[in-house]
Amino acid sequence: MTKTVSQRDLADIIRCPLITEKATRLMENNQYTFDVALKATKPEIKAAVEAMFEVKVVSVQTLRKPLKKKRVGRFVGYKAQYKRAIVRLADGDSIDLFPDV
Repeated sequence: MTKTVSQRDLADIIRCPLITEKATRLMENNQYTFDVALKATKPEIKAAVEAMFEVKVVSVQTLRKPLKKKRVGRFVGYKAQYKRAIVRLADGDSIDLFPDV
């Protein structure tokens, strides 16, 4: 049973590309890192990247950090949870995250 996702919903799955030292190193291996919605699945992430950037995705790896406590005075809360996806593209494909102005 395959769930279809509309083009409009695909744009909401990917929040932003991640630009860190590790993510920049991964770009050399044709892997790109994105912050994605918490409820996004791997097939949805793959479809969103392929639709938005017109590339062929080979694999998707996701990670969710565990909740961490944050304390302000006597009040205890939690840090915001996030989900990241590392997307490997097919050979010859690339995403231009820094377009020339």
